[in-house]
Amino acid sequence: MVELRAAGTNEVQTATTIIDAAKRHLKEQGIDQWQTGYPDDACIKRDLEAGKGFFVVENGAILGYLCVDYDGEPAYDQMQGTWNTSENYVVVHRMAFAASARGKGISSSVFQLVEKMSKQRGITSFRVDTDEDNHKMRHILQKNGFSYCGTIWFDNSEKIAFDKVF
Repeated sequence: MVELRAAGTNEVQTATTIIDAAKRHLKEQGIDQWQTGYPDDACIKRDLEAGKGFFVVENGAILGYLCVDYDGEPAYDQMQGTWNTSENYVVVHRMAFAASARGKGISSSVFQLVEKMSKQRGITSFRVDTDEDNHKMRHILQKNGFSYCGTIWFDNSEKIAFDKVF
């Protein structure tokens, strides 16, 4: 069973290793996302220090990393488009999986776990963004009920933004 476990401040390297493997995977697919240094060790360290970094774990094995943030994303305030709700939301950033975990539907389980965690906090809106050419993530988002809302500027490039009200 897949679970989310809060990442400790001493686990930056574990998270960075997963992120770096995902960067290589994106590059192999010809996707420019995460090819300019972001996310780096300092970014991951900020996630962990703020209590926003989580590992995706199954039977004790770490399969992935993500940032779960309830504080909002400033880039989303300048979106070209319209969100489906103006309510408080959860945003997931930096979701990445180890090579052994890819293609197994784990991202859908992660989205469900984030939704459950969010409901417990009284949050019923979920936002996320990705590069336009990241077709795998776009498919995953659409499969999980996210709707395209517009574009934002983040990490020195235009991203497509999605949300879901649950």
